[in-house]
Amino acid sequence: MSRILLVSANLTLEPYPVLPLGMAVVAGSLADRGHRVEQFDFLAEGASEAAFTDRVRACAPDFLGISLRNLDSCDSLARTDYPAVARRLVELARACTSAPIILGGSAFSILPEEILAYTGADYGVAGEGEGVAADLVEALAAGRAAPRISRAPGPAAAMAAPRFDGAIVRFYQEASGLLSLQTKRGCSHRCVYCNYPALEGATHRARDPRLVVDDLQEAHARFGQREFFIADAVFNDAAGQHMEVVEELARRALPIRWSCYMRPSLIREADLRLMGRAGLRAAELGTDATTDATLLGLGKGFTFQEAVEANGLFAACRIPCAHFVMFGGPGETEATVAEGLANLDRLASTAVFAFSGIRILPGTALHRLALQEGRVGAGDGLREPAYYHAAGLDPGAMEARIEAAFKGRRDRFFPPERGRERMAALRAMGFRGLIWDSLIRHPGQETPPC
Repeated sequence: MSRILLVSANLTLEPYPVLPLGMAVVAGSLADRGHRVEQFDFLAEGASEAAFTDRVRACAPDFLGISLRNLDSCDSLARTDYPAVARRLVELARACTSAPIILGGSAFSILPEEILAYTGADYGVAGEGEGVAADLVEALAAGRAAPRISRAPGPAAAMAAPRFDGAIVRFYQEASGLLSLQTKRGCSHRCVYCNYPALEGATHRARDPRLVVDDLQEAHARFGQREFFIADAVFNDAAGQHMEVVEELARRALPIRWSCYMRPSLIREADLRLMGRAGLRAAELGTDATTDATLLGLGKGFTFQEAVEANGLFAACRIPCAHFVMFGGPGETEATVAEGLANLDRLASTAVFAFSGIRILPGTALHRLALQEGRVGAGDGLREPAYYHAAGLDPGAMEARIEAAFKGRRDRFFPPERGRERMAALRAMGFRGLIWDSLIRHPGQETPPC
């Protein structure tokens, strides 16, 4: 049995502080294998380097695991560098422990070789980490040789339940009011910019709905938690597996509410109304583009009219929804920008968050297109963010046009920093959860607070 300290290096507060679910899942799988596991959240400890080194010394771990959730903010107008945080933690850890340092997390899995070299850590786990992390720890503890980067051989047959740390949960209850869970992993869609299929697999793998709701029920009983975010890449799948979770939630009638990411297609009103009765509070829609031409360029597989119809269903069911859209992707022109802004006016009783350009991630179809067009070089590691803007566009002029179209709208957000400021102001007023849902007004409701 080894003593293991797991550390979440995430520091971003946007769009809201997010509990490190991956770390909790790996902690559960390691504990199930008999290891003694502690969890440390750098964000929850105020990004205090002293608190981090004190915890490392107090734990005296045999192995130190650091989870890296984000490469950057994916906002072309506000650059960030989260691997630098992990690099600093490795540097601090070296001064107070000789334990092997193992990196993991979704951001590490995107660029494992580059980040391992950049941070100076000893080992890394790429992909789903539950079984691989335990295998690596046990091999090293037994004195067996192990590769510097261990990769999951494929999508896991079963997903471990998270093991929540009470102190970390209390921080997120105060900071955001939300805890996260997954009902399934994987994504069968083929959006050109997205690496979820590479990270989690290209098919949906659902957990037993009863186990999912057991986890929700336990978190409510243990921590008094009432608000959850379902962190599936996309909650609503074509096979309808998501409705099995909804039906189980409706059957148990738990006193909780939940939100999720949804795809704005194949949404039925009867299903949405059942979701509402089962506690659905709000949904964030991956609409991603604003015209049929740009939706096609992103490989979305639906039309803008479908997004309009989905928005209408949410409004009819009085469930807040928000659309997240990116301007400047493949197929974008001055004409589609104008058309897209007009299309967004068709979306009533909703929030819209807009972004300029699309982060190029390695191995995606957008990366291949950017290579073909000479936007990036074959040797570019992409740890430093590169953004795709369609040829012939003037990004500055496009951004000015979006900002002018959104001016004076409390339910439209661009540039992204403006949305962050608005959400921070509402958070300071005591709002918790998604926060943007408090800005949505349906006919007959009172004026939103801000």
